[in-house]
Amino acid sequence: MKKYLKTICYAFFSGLILAPLPALAQQKAAKAPATQKGQKAQKTQHRGRPEKLYCTLGTEDRQARIAVEVLGGKVQSIAYYSKWKPRTCSMHIIRDDAYSKWEDTGNHTVVSLIEDKGAFLIDHESNRLHFIFRNIDRERFCGMEGKINGSLTVWRGKPRCGVEGVMDENPPELTEKKP
Repeated sequence: MKKYLKTICYAFFSGLILAPLPALAQQKAAKAPATQKGQKAQKTQHRGRPEKLYCTLGTEDRQARIAVEVLGGKVQSIAYYSKWKPRTCSMHIIRDDAYSKWEDTGNHTVVSLIEDKGAFLIDHESNRLHFIFRNIDRERFCGMEGKINGSLTVWRGKPRCGVEGVMDENPPELTEKKP
């Protein structure tokens, strides 16, 4: 008797949980805008296994870190963090968000930040990702004057970075005297 009661309870509760799933799928399909022939879908679906790359360079008081999520061979998000004690700089850019525009051309991606706050150039290679920072606004992301310029390289399978210019203490625009 207990087995039958147990089976009935499982069937009842699984029916409560699983029954709404087809209805939810139909609701999502109804909400999704239909694309007409010749129109491109807004969001490109990348296939493959997600890959997460990260690296850290420097000491506790002065360091640069980057974490990158790659899907289908294309970068999906970038999280950059740097620390010049007592200041920190942190930015997180996600593909298809409202704050950036991503353009893929072969093994290269250009990420333009809104309001002309700078751009990233990403060079995809089989063993590494090379990021070039172009006039990234320090005020918006770091709370300090100036721009971030330089490059950062992340190697697959290695938690080390290659950094050039990104962590310079005295960028030219900060050392020039204002009139």
